[in-house]
Amino acid sequence: MLVKVSASKAKIGLPALIAGAAAGVRVVIERRGRAVAALVSLDDLEVIERERPTSAKPKGALVLIGAWSEVDDRDADALLEEIYARRSEDTGRPVEFGR
Repeated sequence: MLVKVSASKAKIGLPALIAGAAAGVRVVIERRGRAVAALVSLDDLEVIERERPTSAKPKGALVLIGAWSEVDDRDADALLEEIYARRSEDTGRPVEFGR
């Protein structure tokens, strides 16, 4: 079961929400109509932690390559080499820092 509650109501009813989460109710806490947090049972948290990759998530271009699982490793390596090579090229565009 999933329950959505505003942050202000969650503050007031936290003991009941904790009891519900312990019983398997998943609670989504919203601020201004936008989900910002969740309260789940320890069993659910263990499942989430178990399924989370243990290594650090890749960043930048590596995320894209991870999304393209059908790309051969050599092609991915070549793409990365090209990206890093182009990063050092002068594009002729002026760059301004700060305002």
